[in-house]
Amino acid sequence: MPKQIKVGVITHAEGAHLGSYLAALAESETVGGVALSDPEGGTVAEARKVLGQKLTGTYSSPETMLAQEKPVMALVTMEARLAPPAINAALDAGCHVLAEKPSCVHVEDFEKLAQKADAAGRHLMLALANRLNPEVQEARRLIQEGKLGKIYGLELHLVADQTRLTRSSYHEKWFASKKRAGGGHLIWLGIHWLDLAMYITGSRIVQVAGFTGNVGGQPIDVEDSAAVALRFDNGTFGTATSGYYLDQGYHSHIKIWGAQGWLQIDKHGGLPLQWYSRTEGEPRIHSVESFEGPSGYTPFVDACVRASAGLAPPPLNTKDSLRALRAVFASYDAAQTGRAQNIS
Repeated sequence: MPKQIKVGVITHAEGAHLGSYLAALAESETVGGVALSDPEGGTVAEARKVLGQKLTGTYSSPETMLAQEKPVMALVTMEARLAPPAINAALDAGCHVLAEKPSCVHVEDFEKLAQKADAAGRHLMLALANRLNPEVQEARRLIQEGKLGKIYGLELHLVADQTRLTRSSYHEKWFASKKRAGGGHLIWLGIHWLDLAMYITGSRIVQVAGFTGNVGGQPIDVEDSAAVALRFDNGTFGTATSGYYLDQGYHSHIKIWGAQGWLQIDKHGGLPLQWYSRTEGEPRIHSVESFEGPSGYTPFVDACVRASAGLAPPPLNTKDSLRALRAVFASYDAAQTGRAQNIS
């Protein structure tokens, strides 16, 4: 495989995090060129500014871009309702795919795409970029090395601002419509923490129960609050709170307890990582005040590009992407039916 590859970006005016994606592609040494597909052309100026000479062409149709530019990887950031056909076209063109979550409004649509990706030997990677954050990598390492022993339980919360939901401009966006987005806070933000719970512990969510609703009463038809109980395949239980509650900023927390200790991640405020273990020497609380190195979309996009170039394994595989979505949609089913839902 070549050391540099071409990436095709499939997006439109409301494609989420496009600025971060373009900046990451511009910085990645593995990206030799970028082609852009945007039906209305509203993102072309930004792409030209950020990518410079890396931008090899702009198109109004993803099919035309894929046929003429022949990218090795497609980056799809679109309204969730519109994403499946674009991902399908990219897979048909032989591309590996990095897709902005949730990339569907029905999990069955993503399941079909996952089957196609697996059959073609292509990566289908959902943009769950927190996986590569330094504090997450260290927490995963500690658990893999047995510092916490057998995992007993965990607690998650990811809380953002309610303020955004009060703006009329937000009410018009696809994020505020269940038909266009598939759901609200849980599918847009809470999914990150559900994925991290599985990634850090190395176990799968196999059953969920819980509640979702619009507790703030804003004129949107997606949930601003979710409370979910989780059962994992290793016997662990957990809870997750996912909601828009604050006036500004974020509160976030991942805490995991095991037979030999515990660890805690506080991404937004506080210490990024604390842990305690009885497996070596005198037990004490270890605190990490800061981590060196980048986090967020830049290293994640670069990792997906390198995986598409055959230079490294993907930061998450197709099964990981599908598991995160299944956990979200099963939580919605549990809330609607009032019954716990099993996840295959």
